[in-house]
Order: sequence, then structure tokens, then C-alpha cells
Amino acid sequence: VQLQASGGGLVQPGGSLRLSCAGSGRTFGRRVMGWFRQAEDKEREFIASIGYTKLTSYSDSVKGRFTIFRDNGRGTVSLQMNNLKPEDTAVYYCAISKHVSLVRDQSDYDWWGQGTLVTVSS
Repeated sequence: VQLQASGGGLVQPGGSLRLSCAGSGRTFGRRVMGWFRQAEDKEREFIASIGYTKLTSYSDSVKGRFTIFRDNGRGTVSLQMNNLKPEDTAVYYCAISKHVSLVRDQSDYDWWGQGTLVTVSS
């Protein structure tokens, strides 16, 4: 399965971006969908996940600023990012899990997008 992430770019601190991810026209049933990010010289980290029933989970670093959405009919997952900070600068990856319950560990995700770069800078 190929996942295509889009929507990254350069934004000023305090600004917003919306990332989107689709899987070549297929849907993913009840599988959990998520977003991760990897900053330069850091490990990839969990950002958010969403289940089929729209139950969500967020890392503490983005809670209250980022919102994850999914469209079950289209097989897409999006990430609305508000009040962006320089420390949010990273490559963002969408991912699809083998699980139907919310998970945060990278090893619980089967399919990954290619990543889209978000740069927060003035």
C-alpha cells in the first residue's frame, strides 16, 4: 500500500497548516490511522492517532494545537496544525496500523507515507 502525504511547507510561528494523506484510492476499514514526525537528529515520535469511530489520541506536545481527522469513506487522514512553533519543524509521516484500538508505537503501524516537511520559522 502506498500512502501519499501532502500539505507541508514553510509557515511562520503561530501559523497553521493542514496535512493530508491518502492511500491510492483504497480504504482501510477499522484500522487505526496516525501521524508521526521526525525532527533532524531526533527519533521519530508519535503525534496523533484516530480510530474508526473517530476516537483520538495525542502526544502532550501537540494536544490542544493539532487535530486529527479521518474520512472512512475516502480512506484519508488529515492533521490540522494550529499555533505552530519552531519546535514543530520536522518531517511528518502518516501511517496505518494493523490494530483497531488506538496505538502509539511505531511498531504497531504497517504502512507509512513518504513524509512531508513542515518548517516553522520567521
